[in-house]
Amino acid sequence: MGSLPPSSSDIHLHLHPHSSSSKSAIDETTLLNLFKSQQSHLNFFFQHLDLSQTLAFTTTLLHSSGTIFFSGVGKSGFVANKISQTLVSLGIRSSFLSPLDALHGDIGILAADDVLVLFSKSGNTEELLRLVPCAKAKGAFLISVTSVAGNALASVCDMNVHLPLERELCPFDLAPVTSTAIQMVFGDTVAIALMGARNLTKEQYAANHPAGRIGKSLIFKVRDVMKKEEELPVCKEGDMIMEQLVELTSKGCGCLLVIDDDRHLIGTFTDGDLRRTLKASGEAIFKLTVGEMCNRNPRTIGLDAMAVEAMQKMEAPPSPVQFLPVIDEQNVVIGIVTLHGLVSAGL
Repeated sequence: MGSLPPSSSDIHLHLHPHSSSSKSAIDETTLLNLFKSQQSHLNFFFQHLDLSQTLAFTTTLLHSSGTIFFSGVGKSGFVANKISQTLVSLGIRSSFLSPLDALHGDIGILAADDVLVLFSKSGNTEELLRLVPCAKAKGAFLISVTSVAGNALASVCDMNVHLPLERELCPFDLAPVTSTAIQMVFGDTVAIALMGARNLTKEQYAANHPAGRIGKSLIFKVRDVMKKEEELPVCKEGDMIMEQLVELTSKGCGCLLVIDDDRHLIGTFTDGDLRRTLKASGEAIFKLTVGEMCNRNPRTIGLDAMAVEAMQKMEAPPSPVQFLPVIDEQNVVIGIVTLHGLVSAGL
């Protein structure tokens, strides 16, 4: 791991159990020492992890034809649940199985082709030990992930992975703050290994995260975020500019799409064009048509283009724009996509 800033103070923070009723200030040196201690404990884990055990564990999960269940009690249970959810987000069938609920009916979900991973620092967790014979009776493959050598759980499971633990960061070596950290690092790293082995694409990952920005950028197309039909601010090139002010301002697009009788796009006229025309022409603007002042070479985009592509096109040089007309192969206007619409969609 990377190094933290040097400190002349001792690595470990020593607390006195009899001073718990009094409170003292926490300074930067104290925090730095704690982070350096945790870094040291994590480095111990990385340096002593048995990669052959880890590879066997990862390979077993990769080739599992059933569901990968995770279980644990207390803090280890929270970690097990989180790792299960990480696998689910990668499209891997996984679930958390509460050891208590399993003994009251939920074990019915286990099948012979499933894998059950049991997280326990000590390997002597009573609830997990009671679960083992019941899970074996269902035919599931059992893997224990523990940090204490020679534990009971490892001896009754089909496979064990030892997570080397130097000590807890807790000054009493009791609160599970380092053991849970290495459990999380171990589980999530294995998850990413599985992700690579399964050749998960960015598009597949996005499909599992449709509400997130990454998912939206890879899933949403222009057709999903554009305005269409009655929402479009359209006019003809022979229309007088001043007669189209309501159309220009009422549709919330900041522009007019200038079309012919067959709805082919001729150009665009923006509220910025209106200001510039008014400044340059003064009262003569009352005699000008939209067609005389419109931009006849606007940026456009197709219906099936990705929404993120539309945003990139809006932001492209020489100057950004706030909208793009959406046209088909025959240059017929079928919609408009706006920067506001893209932002509102979460892109």
